[in-house]
Amino acid sequence: MRKIISAALFGLALAVAAPAFADQPSRDVTLYKAPQCGCCEGYADYLRQNGFEVTVKPTHELPQMSRLAGIPENFEGCHLSMIDNYVVSGHVPVAAVERLLSEKPKIAGITLPGMPQGSPGMSGVKTQPFTIYEIGPVPPTVYAVE
Repeated sequence: MRKIISAALFGLALAVAAPAFADQPSRDVTLYKAPQCGCCEGYADYLRQNGFEVTVKPTHELPQMSRLAGIPENFEGCHLSMIDNYVVSGHVPVAAVERLLSEKPKIAGITLPGMPQGSPGMSGVKTQPFTIYEIGPVPPTVYAVE
């Protein structure tokens, strides 16, 4: 029953994340994360520093929510954000998020799999480019390399 309620709430979040004005992307973000994850809070702060209004919602349902969003297991990030009717999974750099919001492609969203060192919200030094994938095509295709 709890999973059904979580799925329904996630679907509702997808529906209400639509922009108030069709030509202006929303700056409101709902970020779902594991309750104990600190790097996800770091990513929320990163988004806030870049002009987004972020609401953080702890959950134990991230794998199920990721499946509902169309993200294959090996392409999951460690948290899931809803931004302007798109799903953004993981520590995606803000340049890719801004591109997504301005271009408005017909995809479910984007993902940066795993927890790459040096990515926004993560500690360490970036050692290689980040490959960001589109959510929607099966298998996922490259959206950006930053």
